Amino acid sequence: MTKPVSDPADDIEKRRKFLRRHALQAREALDEAQRQRLTARLTAHLDGVIGEVAPRVLAFCWPFRAEPDLRAWVQDWLMRDAQRTAALPVVVAAGTAMHFRRWTPGADMAPDRHGIPYPVVPEEVVPEAVIVPLNAFDAAGYRLGYGGGYFDRTLAQMDAVAIGVGFELGRVPSVLPQPHDLPMDWIVTESGAVHTGAARTGTAPAVR
Repeated sequence: MTKPVSDPADDIEKRRKFLRRHALQAREALDEAQRQRLTARLTAHLDGVIGEVAPRVLAFCWPFRAEPDLRAWVQDWLMRDAQRTAALPVVVAAGTAMHFRRWTPGADMAPDRHGIPYPVVPEEVVPEAVIVPLNAFDAAGYRLGYGGGYFDRTLAQMDAVAIGVGFELGRVPSVLPQPHDLPMDWIVTESGAVHTGAARTGTAPAVR
């Protein structure tokens, strides 16, 4: 019997799913003390990057599935300059770019359909830099998120510095980037910060 020939595109997607799943499992296996130690080292490097980029409006993500928790770091960043603004992404509709709402410590929050909090008050802002969580990632600045394509769609429509933040355990030789994938300008982990020099020339991915 002739063995069916697999579609190369299907093979790549399976490999990308494996990379994502492996990175998530490794991160979620960290205990809280390990995660806090790694996050402290990571934010020390993030200080340098944000100092160089010097945004007045900075977007970050509420921690999800054992991601680095940057809330205390962002709160400290805000306290050091009253002119600074922090923001969180909001998914308005599936298959569309995200919006960003101003966040302040103690702001009223509501959970989205994934249980991730977002600011209730719809005060929208335009970030100059966006901190993007990394699951699996590579040295070229490409990343694997959760498969929804939200950051790719969003960054394709923005003129903002994209700063990928994650733990070294998610580093891989290549995430097998696809045409719609957009690289990060910076990669920051507990081991250091690297400016990738990548140009974001991808196109927004189709709804999936």
